[in-house]
Amino acid sequence: MSKKNETVVLILSLLITIGLAGAGIWWLTSRGGITPGGSSPENPTFSKSPTGNSSQSEQQIQQRLSAGKKLLISEKATTTKESAVQAIASGSYNAAISDLQASLKNNRNDPEALIYLNNARIGNQKSYTIAAAVPIGADINGAQEILRGVAQAQNEINQSGGISGTPLKVLIANDDDNPEIASQIASALANNSEILGVIGHFSSDATLAASKIYQQNQLVAISPISTSVQLSGIGSNIFRTVPSDRFAANALSRYMLTKMQKKKAAVFFNSASNYSKSLKSEFTTALYGDGGQVVSEFDFAKGNFNAADSFKSAIAQGAEVIMLAANTATLDQALQVVQVNAKRLPLLAGDDVYTAKILQIGGAGATDMVLAVPWHILADPQSNFPQTSKQLWNAEVSWRTALGYDAAIALIVGLGRNPTRTGIQQALSASDFSATGASGPIRFLPSGDRNRAVQLVIVKPGNRTSYGYEFVPLSGL
Repeated sequence: MSKKNETVVLILSLLITIGLAGAGIWWLTSRGGITPGGSSPENPTFSKSPTGNSSQSEQQIQQRLSAGKKLLISEKATTTKESAVQAIASGSYNAAISDLQASLKNNRNDPEALIYLNNARIGNQKSYTIAAAVPIGADINGAQEILRGVAQAQNEINQSGGISGTPLKVLIANDDDNPEIASQIASALANNSEILGVIGHFSSDATLAASKIYQQNQLVAISPISTSVQLSGIGSNIFRTVPSDRFAANALSRYMLTKMQKKKAAVFFNSASNYSKSLKSEFTTALYGDGGQVVSEFDFAKGNFNAADSFKSAIAQGAEVIMLAANTATLDQALQVVQVNAKRLPLLAGDDVYTAKILQIGGAGATDMVLAVPWHILADPQSNFPQTSKQLWNAEVSWRTALGYDAAIALIVGLGRNPTRTGIQQALSASDFSATGASGPIRFLPSGDRNRAVQLVIVKPGNRTSYGYEFVPLSGL
């Protein structure tokens, strides 16, 4: 097939599959089926992140913060939820509680409503406050996934009597996943003496920007999903409940060499993403260290990127495996590579590729792709979290929810040891620190990294989604 024809076929294929996306996503979300990566029980709503100079006034930053006096997530907001925030703003907590309970009956998987409900129940009582910084304006789907984990942890601890009798309050912050705004929000949180710990941020770029502020102000921040190795050891107050890219890269390298019996890989990445560059670099290092090699690299960020041309070049250079180190912003380019590949070479990928979109649009072409992910809902049958979360949210939850839950649990345990900023840092840094989370024991390395292996999953035909394909955990690796 000529280059021109191959490109035309690819474009038509993508248009057809994307045209079917709406119905498929509706089915999946209404069913409450598998919600890996960017998928969630909610229908996804996206808006563009701010570009250029994003500096905001103090008043604008305050509009991005809420413990219940204003809505940050207006999509699908019920009238009772809207009246509840007005009641909270006026101090009418009993009315707010009634309204939020009614709202949750209509929309059980609304984490903002559950957080505000628990905050309203506290009212003016003494409480400990933590913040959750999420990208509502850039990825409302991902933001709600993390907030579900935080809301569940808050709900559980408050229902059990609080932290030594003191309830937990949660402040939500919307940073749009923008590094500059994330820094400004970090400053606002650091300057609020009531904030004892932070869960956030989303992308590695946003977390890297905000971490400088947290470290300067000795405020603990735990990211549930930022994996860049640049965060390792960046500061004594910076932790994460997701394993770093080094863990994922090592697992993928070993699988490629020992299970696939292949030695030469072509890597596709985004040079504009710290996460993508980190995963690419760590995979390259691991592969060379294990006796393999990266024979070619292709940058999604280049204006002239062409999936068909890049794949042909990879083949010409002897590639035996395609490694997709794509981030969320370049998932469509990764899907182009999947379709051009047409199962000719085995596929590897990182956790940002762990989305329902891969199953939906990648389809048969994504079959047998192996991904390194932090958590899979079926990987630990002994864990109670998959059942308790499904009961609470009326749907299966994603790895982001699980690791958001873990971040909240870590702060809760730290607060239980010493409810001060310094006390939490000392508790989490202690060699004997351990907490039980959704994804198993929570322990941190001296670098602040999560001391936990990643989970490998593989795409296989299955009926847990509406697409005919699903992610299945690989065991014994």
